[in-house]
Amino acid sequence: MSRDSKIKLLARVRRLKGQVEAVERAVESDLDAPGLLMLLAAVRGAANGITVEVLGEHIYERVAVPGLGEDRAKGVDDVLGVVRSYLK
Repeated sequence: MSRDSKIKLLARVRRLKGQVEAVERAVESDLDAPGLLMLLAAVRGAANGITVEVLGEHIYERVAVPGLGEDRAKGVDDVLGVVRSYLK
């Protein structure tokens, strides 16, 4: 993982941590179910976003290595597009 990727990933993890802490505060303050569900949806979305980033980087590093052709790189893009759609 490159230094830039690691910095960006850590920033996303920290934002996710803040969202989880917001859920904790909401539970402690007896937030209503719709409000709590909105917070949980944000946490799920953030976790899925991190998952896609890590998966994408791994695939590009291990599967779509340079020199294997444009078709393979396009295939990787297609697969990641499907994963992104699924995890939204």
